[in-house]
Order: sequence, then structure tokens, then C-alpha cells
Amino acid sequence: MVIYGVSFDVIGKQPIVLLKTMEGNRFLPIWIGHPEAAAILIKLQGTKLPRPMTHDLLTSVIGQFHAEVARITVTELKESTFYATLTLNKDGAEIEIDSRPSDALALAVRTDAPIFAATALVDENAIEFEREVDDTEEIVESFRDFLESVSPEDFANAEATPDEVAFAVDQEVDEEDEEDEDDDEDEEDEEDEDLDEDDDAGDERLGHN
Repeated sequence: MVIYGVSFDVIGKQPIVLLKTMEGNRFLPIWIGHPEAAAILIKLQGTKLPRPMTHDLLTSVIGQFHAEVARITVTELKESTFYATLTLNKDGAEIEIDSRPSDALALAVRTDAPIFAATALVDENAIEFEREVDDTEEIVESFRDFLESVSPEDFANAEATPDEVAFAVDQEVDEEDEEDEDDDEDEEDEEDEDLDEDDDAGDERLGHN
């Protein structure tokens, strides 16, 4: 399979990486985290960064141990969660490592490793077009139609990644900081109003005297 692109699920507000079969027009949508989507897009778009990201570092570590990424395989979808296997080649021996598909794909785009998906997974979850599709938006629309036919309970048990949890915590902290700043500003405004009222009252007393 090949990475056709990265889109965004407007219903679940989560990135989707689109895998396409080498033959035919079948597309497999895989929901991933925001950090992993950024890691995949940065490499696909050829963006140069001053310092290595996590997946760049892991690629370098694998190379330093004289190993290489032989392939990555998206193996199954279980309880709304996709699973994958990262296969390394070290001294002629293959080492299989359990991986999230998003991390495996981020490594694949950095090492040009081939991407596979289990036949049963593709047969059960891929969306097929009868003709060649060049318009990404058309594919996204089909995914949206697919999402509308899926109940929220189907995704309710999906576990958030540590990166997504950290992202959500950062957002909550920022919102709390903004609320605290608003409260402080309100208190300062009330104090200023009280001071103005005291000054006015003092001026009135002086006028009577």
C-alpha cells in the first residue's frame, strides 16, 4: 500500500491517514493523533527541521545499530483501535515489534520501507471506488458518508495516545490561565470603580464643607 495523503475527520476532529492499495482503487482510512499526523506530513512535504523529531531520532537509532526497517504491516482493527507491526532486519534476522500504525507509517516515510495491510483488514474496512480517483475531496466525502453511518459508540472505546492526552492537558491549562487572567482583570476593574466612588464621595464632602 501507499500513503495517499492525510486528511481530517471534521466529525471526530481527528486526523486520518489514507492508505491506498497498489492495485485497484481501495482506500483504508486510519485515524491517528495530531503529533503523528504532523510527523508524517512534514516528511511527505519535504520540510527541513533544525533538530530531529522523535521519529527522526528513532530512525537514526535503528541505523546506528546496523538494522533497517524491512516493512510495516497494519494488521487488524480491534475495538476501534488499529494495530500494526514494525519489522526490522538485523544481521539477516527479522525482528517484529508491536507498533501503532501512526508511528510505523512515520518511520516508513523516513526509511522508504514498504507498507502492507492484512488482506482481511482491507476487505472489511477499505472503501472501494470503481474508477480512478484523483480528487482527494471526493475521497474525504466518501469517508464522511461512511462516518455518518457509524454510531458514536463505535469510537467511544478508542484510547487516546499519550501525545493526545498531553495535548488536551495543555489546552485545559491554557484555558484555565485565560480564565484566571479574566478574573484578575474583573477584580482590578471593580477595585478601580470602588476607588473612583470613594474619590467622588470625598469631593462631595469637601464641597459641603
